[in-house]
Amino acid sequence: ATGAVSVPIYQTSTYAQESLGNHKGFEYARTQNPTRSALEKNIAALEGAKFGFAFASGMSATDAVLKLAKAGDHVIVGDNTYGGTFRLFNKVLSNYGIEFDFVDTSDITNVEKAFKPNTKMVFVETPTNPIMTVTDLQAVSDVAHAHGARVVCDNTFMSPYLQQPMNFGVDIVVHSTTKYLNGHSDSIGGFAALNNEEDAEWIKFIQNSIGAILSPFDSFLVLRGTKTLAVRMEAHDKNGRAVATFLAEHPKVKKVYYPGLLSHPQHELASRQQKGFGGMVAFETGSLESAKKVLENVKLCTLAESLGGVESLISHPATMTHASVPADKRESLGITDGLVRVSVGIEDVEDIIEDLDQALN
Repeated sequence: ATGAVSVPIYQTSTYAQESLGNHKGFEYARTQNPTRSALEKNIAALEGAKFGFAFASGMSATDAVLKLAKAGDHVIVGDNTYGGTFRLFNKVLSNYGIEFDFVDTSDITNVEKAFKPNTKMVFVETPTNPIMTVTDLQAVSDVAHAHGARVVCDNTFMSPYLQQPMNFGVDIVVHSTTKYLNGHSDSIGGFAALNNEEDAEWIKFIQNSIGAILSPFDSFLVLRGTKTLAVRMEAHDKNGRAVATFLAEHPKVKKVYYPGLLSHPQHELASRQQKGFGGMVAFETGSLESAKKVLENVKLCTLAESLGGVESLISHPATMTHASVPADKRESLGITDGLVRVSVGIEDVEDIIEDLDQALN
């Protein structure tokens, strides 16, 4: 009504009602808030979805989506999933009678073999965190739907700008909005986007019942972030490619994980289902000592967990993001003590490369 160009922050816990049982569409801020509603419409549109729900964190969004499963149901999960997701599934939800099998979803045969009569969901991340393995979303969707199961994709690493999983048959997309959607390392949030009305009603019910909602101020920050998503992702993608190419040629680097490199085993698949390759790069230094040297000698890159902000962050997955994954499982996935992950920012790429070069040397 005011003509405000930016969505205002509705910092209120409740709303005045006109008469008994007669409100203006808003009654209590856990149930709905105009700032959050604007964000929910915004990200749903970016993902090509009819419905969207904003949560207090990426983990609460994932948890809400998993509440579509019941005790006795079986869920197939990508084996190289984010450590927090692994912990939620393995240590929390498994206590409530939901059965999880972790398989390498980059090979569709593994997915087909993992199905049981009670399989109700397949949960994938692509590219994976931090090894950047790519899953064929259309192939997984086709197999899952043939078995009557939903497909959920964590699209945090790509953002809706670089990948839209629903174009490949995925039923539900989840995000940690903390990362690229917000893009400025100053807000924690999560999101679930979907098209099925019945599932959406249940997730809305869960969102209200449990109350892990995104605050009005955080909703405002993420809304602001989405305005620059396209230009930021272009910059992350351009810098990511340059950094990965530099690392691939560096004598101190044993291996680089980045789907944009022609040497990546799934480069062709990534080129097909992604609009770009993004700013996430992981590389193998060979030992904990070598990794430590890099991590402790960078000057421009910041040693910190998280990713997707405008500034370059560097981390050690084995002791940081994936510490909750058992050591033997980590090693088998390639998450070694020598692995370093870089969230390549949008700074001048020469500065980023120079920083990594001096730290490696």
